Amino acid sequence: MSKQKQRFSSVWDAIEDTPAEAQNMKLRSALMMEIKAHIEEAGLTQTEAAKLLGITQPRMSDLMRGKIDLFGIDMLVNLATAAGLRVEMHLGKAA
Repeated sequence: MSKQKQRFSSVWDAIEDTPAEAQNMKLRSALMMEIKAHIEEAGLTQTEAAKLLGITQPRMSDLMRGKIDLFGIDMLVNLATAAGLRVEMHLGKAA
């Protein structure tokens, strides 16, 4: 038996069941990484960051640890905005 290797443009494309689910995870991941980087660059503690974002410190810890399954796109957009980041969306045709 020969195994055929598949190539994916993203880990999300490989592990999610549908293209829509993969895209959702890509967006959530990008938002989480940007928020985390912004908090780290600002030198904020998790407690300070949580206060700034209007969430609890344990929730901030979940974000900083990358617990992506606990955050939806709406929540991440709200957190990014509270952090002082501007969120933009660009659409293009699927390949």
